[in-house]
Amino acid sequence: MPEFSVVLMTAPDAACADRIARVLVDERLAACVNILPEARSVYRWEGKVEEARELLLVAKTRAGLFPALEARVRALHPHKVPEIIAIPLTDGSRPYLSWVDASVLQS
Repeated sequence: MPEFSVVLMTAPDAACADRIARVLVDERLAACVNILPEARSVYRWEGKVEEARELLLVAKTRAGLFPALEARVRALHPHKVPEIIAIPLTDGSRPYLSWVDASVLQS
């Protein structure tokens, strides 16, 4: 079985989140992207503590596709430094992981 990742991203609004999710699935860089509404983020940016309301995107993909997925999100995202982090998926339902594998590009 290949290695898989869960990729977490944030988006500033629903239109951006929808566009990123649709492109990642259409281009087979992710099998599925969940969009979770209304995350409140507190972060340091350019020396100041900032606060923003964002949406959280959770993508399931093959680990080897992360570089292409990251590049695509960067191209679509309005922020200079968007959050795009991959977490290794250490285990999961075999039927589900087989579906993820069949739904994405072969890396």
